[in-house]
Amino acid sequence: MSDERPTSLYEAVGGIDALRRLSHTFYRAVLADPLLAPVFAGFTPTHTEHVAVWLAEVFGGPTAFTDGLGGHQALLRAHVGLAITEEQRLRWMELMAEAVRAELPADELLRRQVLEYFDWGTKIAEDVSASPAGTDLGEPGPIPRWGWEGLEK
Repeated sequence: MSDERPTSLYEAVGGIDALRRLSHTFYRAVLADPLLAPVFAGFTPTHTEHVAVWLAEVFGGPTAFTDGLGGHQALLRAHVGLAITEEQRLRWMELMAEAVRAELPADELLRRQVLEYFDWGTKIAEDVSASPAGTDLGEPGPIPRWGWEGLEK
């Protein structure tokens, strides 16, 4: 048996099924959390699937978010006007860390890279969320890719 790591984080986490479990576990906690539940007042069950598909693409898997869900621009637009606070962002990270521990393989490097992505991404979401609704965000480019060394492009 080889000790080599899978090429992508997508493969290492266990693919789309693992990302769906992560998303479901995480949002179950978020919706029960008094600090975060108000941010997700318009939550629908399809949100968990969209997050799993986003993460799949970010971590080197299929490009289904770009191909069918609007790509990077759509994700950023969804956060405009939410006014996410730093306290909410940190709580979000705590709950995601719990979900990562519960749902992803017990590989510390893998978990650290996944959580580093979330830390990076939630800071962007917090910044974008401070923009008033209707703000033109410009063209953000393609969905970022995150790998074993962090941001790839």
